[in-house]
Amino acid sequence: MEGNFLFDIDEVIRNVEEAEVMSLFFPAFRKSLIIDTRSNSTDGPMVRLMAMANSPQDRARSIRRLRPGFPRLQNLVLIPWQRYVGSLEELGVWGRIVARIEASGDEDAVKACEAALEELRKIERDELVAAVSGKNYQTIWSARD
Repeated sequence: MEGNFLFDIDEVIRNVEEAEVMSLFFPAFRKSLIIDTRSNSTDGPMVRLMAMANSPQDRARSIRRLRPGFPRLQNLVLIPWQRYVGSLEELGVWGRIVARIEASGDEDAVKACEAALEELRKIERDELVAAVSGKNYQTIWSARD
């Protein structure tokens, strides 16, 4: 599950620090962490774990449905995360996400960050157990072959 491809962590962090709306998605277990830093007089930032969308357009539509009081998205940063969930913290990405949300002063959004990280850890753990036990997985070749 640990992605073995090259990626630019500085670019990821820059996007996390600057993007208004981002989707950090985890292809290994088909989940996306949606972070919308926009706020208005009635709604604060949104942090929500969702199923992966089929396309960027689908994701933008889902955000528009969830946040009708906000203008149409001008851009949406998509960040594929092929690494373990714990590497978000190890590489400093998670700290930057939390800092952005904390800067808003919205305690509910900060709590949503904490809950999302815990849920991601649980989903990843469950997926690893399923892979080891063979649940929802098929053997490509067996030791008997």
